[in-house]
Amino acid sequence: MLISPAYAQAASGGTESTLLGLLPLVLMFVVLYFVMIRPQLKRQKEHRSMIEALAKGDEIVSAGGILGKVSKIGDTYIGVELADGLEVQMQRTAVVQVLPKGTVK
Repeated sequence: MLISPAYAQAASGGTESTLLGLLPLVLMFVVLYFVMIRPQLKRQKEHRSMIEALAKGDEIVSAGGILGKVSKIGDTYIGVELADGLEVQMQRTAVVQVLPKGTVK
């Protein structure tokens, strides 16, 4: 005959080969955690503390690039004075950066 019968091999070292098979997956997750997840969590924590520390008179930059001075503080919204007599309401989370005093004229 042209085709020989196949015989099952006895499994030897089954747990050892399974652990070695999972090792690359575990290593990839560890690298992903330290390269992507951990820095993102750190940035989120810094942004949250910056948002909570906003005070009246702070000069800010919004996510849309608008510069202004905080004139009112609420729980979820802040009032931002863009020019004399021109005030807009925006979400606190839209604040990207707090500028040094005297930046906005």
